[in-house]
Amino acid sequence: MAPPTLTDAPVDICSESPDQPAVRALLQGLDEYLAGLYEPEQNRILGLQALQAPDICFLVARRRGHVLGCGAFRRRPGEPATGGEAYGEIKRMMVDPAARGQGIGAALLAALEQRLLAEGRSLALLETGAEQHAAVALYRRAGYAGRPAFAGYPDNGLSLFLEKRLRP
Repeated sequence: MAPPTLTDAPVDICSESPDQPAVRALLQGLDEYLAGLYEPEQNRILGLQALQAPDICFLVARRRGHVLGCGAFRRRPGEPATGGEAYGEIKRMMVDPAARGQGIGAALLAALEQRLLAEGRSLALLETGAEQHAAVALYRRAGYAGRPAFAGYPDNGLSLFLEKRLRP
């Protein structure tokens, strides 16, 4: 029998601070990736300080202590674009490139959705770049569908706006 490998261990997803070296490195990789796709004024990135605000839920995926991915949601009040319904905006989803293809992104997204439901929010919205094909595919597989722009985002042709009605 072969010895166990890192991928044999379960993935733990917990609420953690983004201000730790391995998570900062992951977020830096995401920032660099986005900078290669879009002009700086087209990136609407939540920085480290914003990710520590009380309106943010930030989750980290680990396996045997190793950071594999992260994701967050921002608690948003109702607005005209949501018919006045409060919602959670999915933000800063990233999986370490070496850990992709293992379902970690889907698990992080599901954990964020469960947290939203536990808080009484049944609407998840997100804005992502049209050029982020793997992310768009993940969201579509998870049941997200197109919707109009929200939260003051410009509908500039570079962004896709997606939503999902969450069910317990």
